[in-house]
Amino acid sequence: MTDRTAAVTRTTAETDIEVTLDIDGDGDSTIDTGIGFFDHMLDSFSTHGLFDLTVQCDGDLDIDDHHTVEDVAITLGEAVTEALDDKRGIRRFADRKVPLDEAVASVVVDISGRPYFEFDGEFSQAAVGGMTSHMAKHFCRSLSMNAGLTLHCGVEGENAHHEIEALFKGLARALDDATRIDERRSDVASTKGEL
Repeated sequence: MTDRTAAVTRTTAETDIEVTLDIDGDGDSTIDTGIGFFDHMLDSFSTHGLFDLTVQCDGDLDIDDHHTVEDVAITLGEAVTEALDDKRGIRRFADRKVPLDEAVASVVVDISGRPYFEFDGEFSQAAVGGMTSHMAKHFCRSLSMNAGLTLHCGVEGENAHHEIEALFKGLARALDDATRIDERRSDVASTKGEL
């Protein structure tokens, strides 16, 4: 199997970000975004997707969490695209439903090269720690747009911490499934011949 890794940097007036990703990792992570709860979610994403992930972000948190969360998602999406290269042999489609106590999240993904995002549900509290709850949805949208994913997500529950954490775990498990190599396939999973 080819090496499915990427290292991507993104520097703007709002954020300075370095991301490394190994699709075929062990779930090891080193995360520092300046937002404790977001770090926890990215660590969970790495652990449950078995992705080796480092994220270093210096963002304008004196304003709010928006640019940090959005730009990390953009950079991670670019890293996913780079690591998967021509997407030869991947399973492409996956879906996962993940519970966390009273909450449940569903994630359906197609690594299609055609970004599309749908979200069903609302978060029960406006913020968790230093992260605005709706930024979890925006993270998924920005990841979808920059990794070329068709992504349908939903959450339900009574506790936003649980809802968001279930969402990140579901996203991790679905992406892990969809990026796995199908040994029966030597080409890409598309009648078009490319993704």
